[in-house]
Amino acid sequence: MSNATIYSPGTVAEPIPLGQIVPWAIFAGLLLLLAIYFVGAEEGATSLISGMYVHEFVHDGRHLLGFPCH
Repeated sequence: MSNATIYSPGTVAEPIPLGQIVPWAIFAGLLLLLAIYFVGAEEGATSLISGMYVHEFVHDGRHLLGFPCH
């Protein structure tokens, strides 16, 4: 047998408290900013990692997202 929950029209879902959402939203935002940095700015004068490894790894993503590359 299945343990599926049966929908009953009278029930209302409880909202998630804002205090539980904020830390995850900040974490997701920081990951997004880090990804944008590596795709958009990790080369040349702003490079944190020497060599072209990161640039070559995200090269196609740069073109897909419209960042100029060469």
